[in-house]
Amino acid sequence: SPSLDHFARPSTGIANRARVRIRHITRIGTSPLDEKAMAGEIHRITQETLDKLQAEYDELTTVGRTEIARVIESARLLGDLSENGDYHAAKDSQGKMESRIRQIDNVIRNHEIVERDENSNTVEHATIVQIVYEGDEDEDRQEFFIGSIEEKPDGVLVASPTSPLGSALLGHRVGEHVEYEAPSGVLRLTIVGIR
Repeated sequence: SPSLDHFARPSTGIANRARVRIRHITRIGTSPLDEKAMAGEIHRITQETLDKLQAEYDELTTVGRTEIARVIESARLLGDLSENGDYHAAKDSQGKMESRIRQIDNVIRNHEIVERDENSNTVEHATIVQIVYEGDEDEDRQEFFIGSIEEKPDGVLVASPTSPLGSALLGHRVGEHVEYEAPSGVLRLTIVGIR
């Protein structure tokens, strides 16, 4: 009977090569972009946002990591780590920074560039749409950016294209009535502007 070590070691034999071959065969005819889209992992962003994220990623992975390592080392020199508030604050900052790096890395690795059509009269990705909910007055209109939170313009709410509101709005025009399912029930609205 095989030992536990046998199961813990990665297989390098024919069975492993066959698994790889089978995985490859199941991907024939499907691009990696299609697979990501099917899994809901695609981040549709503009080139400008991609450039901004790449610059932030580069800054965090070089200067940011160096700076936080310096701060942690300085805090370590203050003594007992169990009661060292500076050390714990620096480690917390490091954790948040590393989380942001992973988030940006995920967007950069799994993105699709979308072009914003300034002249479009339908709601698309990277569109700012103005809506009025049924029963509200016209001056109660709300603006939503349809796209990634990474692209959020100042002063505008974000509706992901995969959210109930975002997906309901896509493809519709000014003046059209739209409804979507929300946790509180069906909500109805009118599109009053696109910019």
